[in-house]
This record gives sequence, C-alpha cells and structure tokens, in this order.
Amino acid sequence: MLLIGNGRVITRDDALPYLADGAVALDGERVGEVGPLDAMKAKYPDAEFVDARGGVIMPGLINAHTHIYSGLARGLGIEGNDPTNFLEVLEGTWWNIDRHLTLDGTRASAYATVLDCIRDGVTTIFDHHASFGEIPGSLFAIRDVCRELGMRACLCYEVSDRDGEEKCVEAIRENADFAKWAREQDDDMIRAMFGGHALFTLSDRTFARMMEANNGMTGFHIHVAEGMNDVYDSLRNYGCRPVNRLLNHGILGEKTILGHCIHINPAEMEILRETGTMVVNNPESNMGNAVGCSPVLQMMERGILVGMGTDAYTHDMLESLKVFLLIQRHNACLPNVGWCEDMQMLFRNNASIGARYFRKPLGVLKPGAAADVVVMDYKPFTPFSEENIDGHMLFGMTGKNCRTTIINGKVLYRDREFVGIDEDAINAWTLEQSKKLWGALNRRSY
Repeated sequence: MLLIGNGRVITRDDALPYLADGAVALDGERVGEVGPLDAMKAKYPDAEFVDARGGVIMPGLINAHTHIYSGLARGLGIEGNDPTNFLEVLEGTWWNIDRHLTLDGTRASAYATVLDCIRDGVTTIFDHHASFGEIPGSLFAIRDVCRELGMRACLCYEVSDRDGEEKCVEAIRENADFAKWAREQDDDMIRAMFGGHALFTLSDRTFARMMEANNGMTGFHIHVAEGMNDVYDSLRNYGCRPVNRLLNHGILGEKTILGHCIHINPAEMEILRETGTMVVNNPESNMGNAVGCSPVLQMMERGILVGMGTDAYTHDMLESLKVFLLIQRHNACLPNVGWCEDMQMLFRNNASIGARYFRKPLGVLKPGAAADVVVMDYKPFTPFSEENIDGHMLFGMTGKNCRTTIINGKVLYRDREFVGIDEDAINAWTLEQSKKLWGALNRRSY
C-alpha cells in the first residue's frame, strides 16, 4: 500500500474534485481511496508514505499521439536539409531518420522518450512508430523498453507505400503480429493499434491489405489531412476527400484515432461524428510544420471526441495545453475562445480515449482507477482552490514541475530521481546509438 499525501489533491473526479490537504491511497495497481490527509494516515498507518512536500497531487497525464522514432533527433542537423514545405520536412527529416533506424536505434529512441515522459508526469502514451531501416520486431522492442521502465503504452507501426512493396508488407506484418500478441496477452499496460501513415502514401491496395491483416483485432491510428498533400491526393487520384476515403475502406469507428485533421471540411466532420471516430490534435507540431490550425472548436461543438497529443514535438503535455489556446485564439482572432475545449481535451477527452483501450480508468483519482499519480512542485502565490485549478495549471505549471511519478502503483521517479532505473547507463548507451544514427545521416563520425 502506498499513501501519497501532504499536498493539494486534484482528482478530476466530479464527486470529489479537490482536497486542500489530501492523500491518495494506492492498493496495488488501482487507487484504493482518496481523502483528507489526517484521516487517511490514521486509516493506513502501515502504508509507505510518499511526501508531496506541499505540492500538487494529480492523475498522471496522457499523450494521445506521439512518435518514439524521433527520440534521437534532439540537436540533430542533417546536412543539406532546409525544408520549405511540409513534404520537404517529411522527406528531409523524419523519413530520412526512420530509414536509418535499426532495432537498437528504435530501442534507444524508446528509452529517451519514455524517460522524458516520466520526468514530465506522462504516464500513458499512444505511439505511432516508424523505422523503415529495420521493421521486424520494432514494436516488440518498444514494448520491452516500456515494460522495463514501467510506461503504459498503446503501440502501432506506420504502414506506408513510400519505401516500396517489401517494406509495406513488413510494416503490415509487424502491426498484425503485435496486435495478435496484445490480444492474446490482454495486458492492461501494453495495447495495440494498427498504424498507417498519411493517405497520400497509402494505396487502395494497401488499405485492403491492412483491413485483411487486422481482421477486426483493433482500431486504426492514421495521419489525416495534416498537410494539403492528403487533400489533393485524395481528390485527384480517388475522387473524394480524405475522410470519405477512409470511410469507404471501413477504417473509421470508435476504436480509430485520426491524427491532426487540419484540412477537413464540415461534411467530413459529420462523418467522424456519426462513426464515433477519435481525433487527436497536436498544436505545437502543427505550428512548427506550418501546416495550419486544426478546426478543433468546430469538431468539439459537433460532439467529436478530440484529444491532445504532441506528435513528439515535446513530451510536456502542459506545454501543449498552453500552445493549443494560443493557436486557436490567434486563428479565430478572438481572445475569449478555446479555454473550455483546451481543458476538456487534455484532462477529460484523453482519459476517454484511454478508456477505449485500457480497462482501468485513466486520468482520474478515484477508487478503482489506475494507480497513475504524479506530484508537481507548485507553491502558489495567489489563491488556489477548486474554482481556479485550471488557471493555475495553464499559467503556473509545466511538465518540469513534476517531482514524483507513479505508474501502475510503482514509484518510478521520486523527488526528481529515478527509482530502480539506471539513468546514467541508459543515457550512455542511448548516446552511442544516436551517434551511429547521426553518422549514418550525415556520413561522418560524432
């Protein structure tokens, strides 16, 4: 039994949203009870006490769309790569990186990503992987790292025709093999989806192969209308818009995630609503790639489940919370829009997305929920109460405020030190793998 206390408790549970001096009792992999600190200490005198030191105790954060394969890109410059549009970004940077990723490179990327997530209070990730340099076994390699470090994850591989039929077939097989494994294991820490890249890199034949290989095992996780490439390709070559094309292939549904959805129209939004398909917005990545502002406010007004991801631009979900509000208000030329949608996406909708794949409730502290808890260093100098929690989150906190991270009832990061994880050894090995990757990309040693 763990007891996390001596801090303000934010539960995201409507029945008991806030305790000024509370505690959370964890019974194995689930939350046992939430209540006042003194009462909880008296009730659980033998529990191991995790001291929040006056900080904020809250549910672990969920990243609904990220890319582990970008994990070794920090600080990287690729000689001759100076993209002027989104397609050049893909070809010169991300596709270039994943074409050089070996299994060891994939493992190193997973280590780098997961450690950063834990440091930033992220306890669940939905990853969309690509490593066309070495595809077979890549999802299983990521699985092993997530298990070793304790991360809750839903994984898939990015199917694409961009590197030829052999690689495409390997990618489909990797998705199918991993989905079969996940279905047989039924492990609430590791789940599977069936991944696909943007529609302009996927033929009708490939979609048919994906549907056959998946055979209803799981939902799909696909990039849609991130750039206008998708729209032009669908209209020119298939006579319909991207969402209609997915509908025609049976890809849409309550278990499917569409990443980005920037250039979709109202008719496509209605299709997403009717099919119950999920959408994940990635505000910082969209701004960085100069691809536009997703019509999230309109989608949510129609009742579409829209969550928040990072596209691996960052692992800090609170950073994305800030940027989402800025881009939506800038795009609308209105300083009073987006607040409710922003908070709902990260703190409610991401939990709802998680509920479609994981059994235990995520993103909430209440009896029976997943024992995923983080403690944030935050000493407010203005009044703090259940009435203004979100204002303090938006303007006062970042992921780097995280001092303690607990996933599935295990303390992984305590008082800013990893527990049972040799960070230095992992970093040293990861550095060697990044040098190999950078050397291959730039044809020189590092």
